[in-house]
Amino acid sequence: MDTRAFLGLEHSHNPFRWHMQVTQRVSTSGSFLFGGCGLGAAISAMEGTTGRNTIWATSQYLAYAKPGQVLDIDVTVAVAGHQITQARAVCHVGSREILTVNAALGDRPMDVFGQFEVMPEVPAPLDCPPREHRLVADGSINDTLEQRMAKGRAIDSLDGTLGDGRSLMWARIPQVIDGIDAGALAVLGDFVPMAISHAMGVRGGGNSIDNTLRVVKLVPTEWVLLDIRIHAVERGFGHGLVHMFAQDGTLLATASQSVIFRYWP
Repeated sequence: MDTRAFLGLEHSHNPFRWHMQVTQRVSTSGSFLFGGCGLGAAISAMEGTTGRNTIWATSQYLAYAKPGQVLDIDVTVAVAGHQITQARAVCHVGSREILTVNAALGDRPMDVFGQFEVMPEVPAPLDCPPREHRLVADGSINDTLEQRMAKGRAIDSLDGTLGDGRSLMWARIPQVIDGIDAGALAVLGDFVPMAISHAMGVRGGGNSIDNTLRVVKLVPTEWVLLDIRIHAVERGFGHGLVHMFAQDGTLLATASQSVIFRYWP
């Protein structure tokens, strides 16, 4: 299965229109579409329409899509150059806009390259404990993804003391066996809300306002290490960044988010 099949994304007779059925397995425990899955679907749609690979994509989350609803994705190609395409995708349920994604897609093969971010030393994925969830298994995205904590805090240790703002977690999508692509990285990169509770030492998280994915290099890997860094929480909002590494240390992508902070009910 590839990422498009995992998300349930399908194209119509119109190459600029795509759709997906919102199911519980691509939704949060709060029963609305997981933001990373929405961004991943929009990215996959734009790549499918343009035939080009994502350089960066930024999403603005506007409303919620619920399980049982159909998310339509309309792609607009604003500029198509020789090597770079600028595009956007508007994702909506009926006339209600759910998220808007702007992106640049393309490739420019050159002999100048280098990686300066270094993957931190952590135990192998299967040597790390599974991530602890506050809710029992409910068939949501938390059950769909496999997550193992290399550095984090247990729920019963969230005593209000501040951490250092950094969490490390291995993650993978077991159903996606055809290789990591930009859509899969969009799904895996949406964990700034989770890391806020570890940083602040409180039982809370929140909902993403935005997410910006910057794709560096795609290499084969089963697991992705998420190096999550919470920069600050102020005025009811949290801000953070995720570095995503392949198991061989290759920097795959970065993802940055702003989050509406909420205490858990």
